[in-house]
Order: sequence, then C-alpha cells, then structure tokens
Amino acid sequence: MPNVLPMRQIVFLLFVCIAGLFQSLNAAAPLVYEGKSGPGKGKHLVFIASDHEYRSEETLPALARILAKHHGFKCSVVFGVNAKGEIQPGANNVPGIEELDKADLMVIFTRFQNWPADQMKHFVAYLDRAGPVVGLRTATHGFNKIPKDSPYVKYNNGYGGADYKDGFGRQVLGEKWAGHYGGNHRSSTRLDIVPEQAKHPILRGVKNMWAQCGGYNANPLKPYTTLAMAQPLKGMSPDSPDDETRKPVPGAWTRHYTGKDGKAKGRVFTSTYGASNDIESEGYRRLLINACFWAVGMEKDIKVNANVNFVGPFNGTWARGKGRRKSGTKPSDLAGWDSPIVPLQK
Repeated sequence: MPNVLPMRQIVFLLFVCIAGLFQSLNAAAPLVYEGKSGPGKGKHLVFIASDHEYRSEETLPALARILAKHHGFKCSVVFGVNAKGEIQPGANNVPGIEELDKADLMVIFTRFQNWPADQMKHFVAYLDRAGPVVGLRTATHGFNKIPKDSPYVKYNNGYGGADYKDGFGRQVLGEKWAGHYGGNHRSSTRLDIVPEQAKHPILRGVKNMWAQCGGYNANPLKPYTTLAMAQPLKGMSPDSPDDETRKPVPGAWTRHYTGKDGKAKGRVFTSTYGASNDIESEGYRRLLINACFWAVGMEKDIKVNANVNFVGPFNGTWARGKGRRKSGTKPSDLAGWDSPIVPLQK
C-alpha cells in the first residue's frame, strides 16, 4: 500500500506553498499610492529607485505620495530589491518595472544599473515611444556594466558608439557622469533661477532652492533650456558663502528626445540633485513636483501655491546624523499615507 501523507500535513504543505507564492508576488509588486481626486486623476506616474548612495528609495516614494495624495495621480514606485524582496540600494533587480508599459511619466533615480533583459525591455519600450522622463542626480549615469554582447549595451554611461554616444544619460537626460563639483557632506549647493526663465511653468512658486548634497559638473547636450544654475557653497547651510573657486553650472534643465520612429518627441526634466535630504527644501521639492506636472503636459495645472507638503513622516537619512534606515525594509513597509518614509533603526 503506498504511503499517504496525513491530511494535516497536506494542508500544512499547501499553506506553505501558497504563502510562499503570495510573498513572491508581493515582493514583485510595485508600491502604489493612488489619489482620490485632483488634476492628476487618470494619470499614472512610475518611479524607479535604485542608487547606491543618495537614498533614491526615500526621495521617490516621498514625491510619489505628495503627487498622489495632494494632486490625484496614481503613483507606482519600483525599488531595487534583493532576493528576499527587501529594499537594497543599487540592486540590479527592479520587479514591477512592467508598470512602465502603461505609464504617463517615468521618474528615474538610478546609478550604474544592469537589469535582467526581461526588465530592461520595458524601460527600452518606454523610451521607444518617447515617454516623458524626469531624471534625478545619478540617473545621468543610471546604467553601467551592461555586457558588450547585450542588445542594451548602448544605454551604458559613456557608451562609445556613434549611434547612441555616451548612453542613456547623455542622449535622453542630456548629461552623463561628468564628475563631482563640490564635496559631499562638506559642500552644499544653492540653486538660482535663471532670470530669463523666471516665468517657466516649472518655476511657478519656486524660491529659495537649496540642496544638501555636493555639486555635480554639467554641460548638457544641446539643445536644452537651463532653469536653475547650481552654485557650490562653502558649508552645509543655505547661508553658507559661495565657493568662489567654482562658477555656477546647470543644475536643472529641460530638453526633448526622439523616440524610435524618429518623429515622437518626449519631454525631459533633469536635475543633478535629489538626495533625500535635498527635498527637505520646500523650494527644491516644489521644483520637482512642478517638473512632473510639466513633463506630462499639465503645465496649466501648476499653481503657485500648490500643496507640496510631505504626506506622513519623512526621515531622510542621506545627511549625516539623521539615523539609518531599518534593515530588512520592504516596499510594503512604506504603504499607505501614514507609514514613515523610511522606518529607522532603533
């Protein structure tokens, strides 16, 4: 007579399998914030966070919450995660990126990524249709080490081929990795509005922009329009004196890129700042919120006094002395309006 498992053991095994499947699916699902009302109702914004240094996993969900709660957008946030589904800054695994297939905007904050082909294809398809892009800080060098025999090698930072010179950063965002321009944690940056662009819709209501991270050099690919010049400072406060050895360089600009058909034009906003503590500056945070409106063609809906307040507790941990993110944090730990972004170690 064949061995037959007891019913209790069969039920237990089924439970384990179902629980494992649910955990796997949950780990692959993006974090979604969906507003109930506002001008953004009906628009879907996808945020991709995976950098090694500047806490994109804090910046992007905080911006997504603001856009969803205060302005009605549906915002899906995709993170670099490890095999356990835990947020791992810089991880080359961004499950949920297929949300780009139905996105109205991509907000990207990545660094030196090399995604699996079944993930990269969704990113490339989005660019092929010239979807609008907002790129922050390290997104200018968002990809690297993609193998030479990969069909996606041209997206690498500094790609040498004439067909896509210097890769995604330069061809889409307007700049590749161009070097530091002021040291992190000892030099911060003031962003000054270009007077000739003062009436640009992205600058509506924007003032007193200050970024805590050190400067990046930038000489964007023409044509582009600079909205704000970045002046490195000799210190870590908004009133620190200018670093006279470093002249201002572009710190926020707009441009367009062309889709695969050679006709479609996608709007682009790029800023070489965006570390999590940078968005504690209301002026800079407003700049980024306005940029998302503009990128999706909603500049008429940008209000001078639009609500850009944080939704729920915000714990930016990039700056020194601000604590550390709780290890093992998963995207689901940031769900809802009231959970902290991010939970801190005790």
